[in-house]
Amino acid sequence: MTEQKKYGFTTTILHSDREKAIEHGSLHKPIHTSVAFGYKDARQLAEVFQGKQSGYRYGRQGNPTVSALEDKITKMENGVATLCFATGMAAIGAIVQGLLRAGDHVVSTAFLFGNTNSLWQTVAAQGAAVAMVDATSVAAIEAALTPATRMVFVETIANPRTQVADLKAIGALCASRGILYVVDNTMTSPYLFQPKSVGAGLIVNSLTKAIGGHGNALGGALTDSGVYDWTRYPHIAENYKRSAPQQWGITQIRAKALRDFGATLGPEAAHHIAVGSETMALRVERQCANALAVAQMLEADPRVAAVYYPGLPSHPQHALASALFRSYGGLLSFELKDGIDCFDYMNRLKLAIPASNLGDTRTLVIPVAHTIFYEMGAERRASMGIAESLIRVSVGIEDTDDLVDDFRQALDGDA
Repeated sequence: MTEQKKYGFTTTILHSDREKAIEHGSLHKPIHTSVAFGYKDARQLAEVFQGKQSGYRYGRQGNPTVSALEDKITKMENGVATLCFATGMAAIGAIVQGLLRAGDHVVSTAFLFGNTNSLWQTVAAQGAAVAMVDATSVAAIEAALTPATRMVFVETIANPRTQVADLKAIGALCASRGILYVVDNTMTSPYLFQPKSVGAGLIVNSLTKAIGGHGNALGGALTDSGVYDWTRYPHIAENYKRSAPQQWGITQIRAKALRDFGATLGPEAAHHIAVGSETMALRVERQCANALAVAQMLEADPRVAAVYYPGLPSHPQHALASALFRSYGGLLSFELKDGIDCFDYMNRLKLAIPASNLGDTRTLVIPVAHTIFYEMGAERRASMGIAESLIRVSVGIEDTDDLVDDFRQALDGDA
């Protein structure tokens, strides 16, 4: 049998739909809006429901358009299976709903997206303990483990202060203990980093961000890398063990989280995300170049108190990020010197837009402490190193000189 040629990242995404038959020769997988799928033989319908043959049951549990996107993401992450959800938070919530029980223990990075932080508070209130630790240190992760620890959860690059987790060392620790390692890859994207390379068993991506990339569709995904041995996980129900062990985790999550809680990705959103993903590498490369240029300009300006971007040699995890990632991402944040109002500064920007999103083609800015991290309170913000003047920047694909000039002129306007 002839071995299939392995193509590059973008080529693979562009042509993945055509690996399976597409109706009428369409180059994109069409948008299938039907929520029901009929079968000529009632026995075939029963076999699909029982998992004895492939097929679609009901739109809440799967759809041909969504399946095509799931195939793309599986290829991006070099995994074995992917489930898509209505949002990135729904994907993280699916891990909780599908795999955790009261009495379990989770070790999570403390440098965490605000809504994920809120979710862990909910989980703790429902009976599963959560330890929040400094994930830049594998020693801190190890010290927090208990016999009841079921998973370790980290982000690649923290939002908004850009701390980089000690991803490889944490992966080795989890492998040695048989603990499920979950990595949120949103801030890097599958183009800049594949968490499978550091031993992640489950990989989270917010499809809204770099993968979709145009701010026009919400979505999230969980990818099983194939690394984790699900026979070691204690909470897999017997009826989900009919398939090969490699499929046990994703099968249970599909049933217990996607089917039962219904955070389904719609076909229209899946189509937008799939088309957007075709240019992800091109967009991300431009965003990384722009982010570095803006970060370097801000760091050199005496009116800026601090700049947080892994691409700067001054960043505490610069060497680690250089070893792990293809580049440093499109997220940066910075603090202004005392006396410069962060709101006035943002209002002087002509290109960067005050808005809450990441990975858009347009550059977006937001005052972190006053918006997305406001709810957690001043004490928790201080523990995460989030200053009241911190501005988060999601860098877009504008012309580099135009962006640098915009951030500079907004500083000059305070003179």
